[in-house]
Amino acid sequence: MVPGVESRMVNINKLKAKFVEKGLSVREVAEKLGVDRSTLYRKINDKEGKAFTVGEVQRLSEILDLTPYEITRIFFDRGVA
Repeated sequence: MVPGVESRMVNINKLKAKFVEKGLSVREVAEKLGVDRSTLYRKINDKEGKAFTVGEVQRLSEILDLTPYEITRIFFDRGVA
């Protein structure tokens, strides 16, 4: 962690809820994202949410049809429980 910079984490619960809301399994999202299912599981289970690249966040926002507000709440919100 860089001194003076707060850690930001992915809100995994909200991300998974969007999968359910859109009727998509992890396998389906992984295929659309262009990664192996096991890779997506690892990224989802990363404790600090650092595993997603900017490109993957952009692609996930397209796959899940996320609004700018949802993107912020899921991928860039501080103090995620």
